[in-house]
Amino acid sequence: MKKIKLIQQIANEGVVAVLRGDTPQEVVEMAEQAIAGGIKVIEVTMTVPFALRAIEELAKKYSSTTADASKYAIIGVGTVLDPETARAAILCGSEFVVGPSLNPATVALCNRYRVPIMPGVMTVKEIQEALELGVDIVKLFPGNLYSPAMIKAIKGPMPQANIMPTGGVSLDNLGEWIKAGAVAVGIGSDLTTEAVKQGDYSLVAKRASQYIDAYKAAKQ
Repeated sequence: MKKIKLIQQIANEGVVAVLRGDTPQEVVEMAEQAIAGGIKVIEVTMTVPFALRAIEELAKKYSSTTADASKYAIIGVGTVLDPETARAAILCGSEFVVGPSLNPATVALCNRYRVPIMPGVMTVKEIQEALELGVDIVKLFPGNLYSPAMIKAIKGPMPQANIMPTGGVSLDNLGEWIKAGAVAVGIGSDLTTEAVKQGDYSLVAKRASQYIDAYKAAKQ
């Protein structure tokens, strides 16, 4: 039942912060600021050196089941290429797994442990394969190669597909993606670039708040 609840929570939150950085400490700081700004779904990418340390630290501090709003967040792992990496992240507290591509062995591993997995897809064929493997949400990646019209086109023959575009999603087009039928969106460098440039991570919270406002407006 936890997997079903997590998928619903991710869909309800609607915005996923995709975090990359040079150190685990930097990514933890980014995550804390994103959460403070209202983005409650955090994806720590495995391109971060010692990424599992960041996941473990965040998973100890935040929970998807707590009644304490200040401690509520869903911590997951991204850029997962194989089942070994997925299992390691799950053991460190990751509550969902995201990959840049569709890897059947990784999907099988996540299904075995009832952990939501969002593999990257680029074609209708890959989306169909993902659905047949038991995937609940697919990641349309890289999103900047498409437009929101892509989701409408996919949902013609596949209305049951839950699609999360990632890559190229901005404040300017988030509303278009949501109104086109995206179940959620992944936000990457636009969330953190200015904060890193200025060395002021409180800017992540400010940017996160803007994304949440844009998401809420799109859902009205």
